[in-house]
Amino acid sequence: MTCNRGHLLQNVAIMLVIAFVCAPSGTLWAQREVGVRGGLSIDPDQLYFGVHAGLGRVMDKLWFRPNIEAGFGDNITTIALNGEFTYRIRSKELDWDFYLGAGPAINIYSFHRDFPARNDTKVEPGFNLLLGLVQRGGFFAELKVGALDSPEFKLGFGYNFR
Repeated sequence: MTCNRGHLLQNVAIMLVIAFVCAPSGTLWAQREVGVRGGLSIDPDQLYFGVHAGLGRVMDKLWFRPNIEAGFGDNITTIALNGEFTYRIRSKELDWDFYLGAGPAINIYSFHRDFPARNDTKVEPGFNLLLGLVQRGGFFAELKVGALDSPEFKLGFGYNFR
């Protein structure tokens, strides 16, 4: 789907409103965490940066952790709106936990071309599978594999603030 900048901003605003309206409330909201993330992606080949929010437990060890990531490079700017769920496997002996997850994505690709001089924007559906390690102090490392029109592979690092 091709859209202009006005429609792009409108779509992003609608997604943010939906995220806040659908976010868990009450005691689940008190369990939230926020964090920053960044890394490298392949196809498109980019550096990306973003933020996420652990909005609370859905069930035992299952968290809703939506995030937004902006990627730059390969003559494309990517905005990924990811609605990911993570399942944390706690380690009793180590200060690190393992997690895996999955979730849908909305990917906004802005293509920058010099010849012919034109910029196109496309909004595409995606899906992500992920696995990672998180230190109980907040640092994490994550691998993401994308399906449909999500970036093919991401290696990221970040920090959770509680």
